[in-house]
Amino acid sequence: MSTSEYRINERIRAREVRVITDQNENLGVISIQEAMRIANERGLDLVEVSPNATPPVCKVMDFGKFQYERAKKEREARKLQKTIEVKEIRLRPKTDDHHRSFKVRDARRWLEEGMKVKVRIRFRGREITYPEIARDMLREVAEELDDVAVVEQSPNMEGRTMLMVLAPATEKKK
Repeated sequence: MSTSEYRINERIRAREVRVITDQNENLGVISIQEAMRIANERGLDLVEVSPNATPPVCKVMDFGKFQYERAKKEREARKLQKTIEVKEIRLRPKTDDHHRSFKVRDARRWLEEGMKVKVRIRFRGREITYPEIARDMLREVAEELDDVAVVEQSPNMEGRTMLMVLAPATEKKK
């Protein structure tokens, strides 16, 4: 729930609310004035946490501390996320086997490091009239890398390029 979905003290419109204290004890359904008085006595905020309930549910809490804790958890979650980098090798339909092997060797290294690899074949001029050459080349690249990669996106045309995406293979395939 985002900060904008919580309503604090003056913004709560209902006459009666169900109140939950900062120790998670249910005080029941009481008037909004009584709930605000309880929150003020404890030096905390009255926060509407469930506006769609009947009656709305409010919680007595330190809203600043709540926001800080939630931001801290989000930062921790972002830190633990694994970002997958996508590398790209570019070829042409006329690229010979020797030069392609250099590119495939780089792709193998990247896949072993856990990165995804885009294999792009760019057509120039009239080369675009022979897409089967590029499709065969992409199939050969996939076969060379099939021990460390799986085809995540099969070859398809995007404008004047044909593109295929390879992802690192799972452990059981290795």
